[in-house]
Amino acid sequence: MNFENMNIWCWLIPALVGIICGILGYLIGRLFGKDSVEVVDNSAEISNLKASNDKLKADLADLNNLKATNSKLKADLDACNQRVIAASKVVKPAPVTPSAPSTNLGASAASFAAGAATSSALAFDGSAAKAAFGKNIKQDDLKLVEGIGPKIEGMFKDHGIKTWKELSEASLTECQKILDTGGTRYKIHDPSSWPLQAKMCYEGKWAELVKWQQEHKHGKL
Repeated sequence: MNFENMNIWCWLIPALVGIICGILGYLIGRLFGKDSVEVVDNSAEISNLKASNDKLKADLADLNNLKATNSKLKADLDACNQRVIAASKVVKPAPVTPSAPSTNLGASAASFAAGAATSSALAFDGSAAKAAFGKNIKQDDLKLVEGIGPKIEGMFKDHGIKTWKELSEASLTECQKILDTGGTRYKIHDPSSWPLQAKMCYEGKWAELVKWQQEHKHGKL
């Protein structure tokens, strides 16, 4: 057996093991050492996530408020519908059968209608008429209309036209028919302005009537 060769290996093997361990230790240190660790700064991203979280919380609170408001509106609507239903169920009173009108009631109604018609007529101002014409004027005197004399006035009254108002509402055809009943002697009369003049009398436009008659001789248009 060669003891010299054995001594060499006894020294060489531990040396090789030490070298290998040193190399492995160096490599492991380089791999897991502080110099190889890369620090990543995520603070901005974290802040954004926190802001998004806060916004979602605020939106959730608004949603809850809207739900509460919606519930209140539904309750108010239901209460209103209940009141409408209750009001529609009110019992209507039975119709009262009218009794037969008495003759006194009919007379009272006719009297009331006559009074209403009289009160609706324009009031006659005799003082104003006298001031305009310089003489006393009798209400509904048809002779105040230029062109109407006593005989024509009588003819009109015989045909139911007895007031200024009735004459103002008469048509030219009606006036001419009444004149024709008097014969040919009344053909020279022109009744075209008589309703107009009667209207001014009825409405109390005395100054206007006097001026008109001065400008239209014999009441002709």
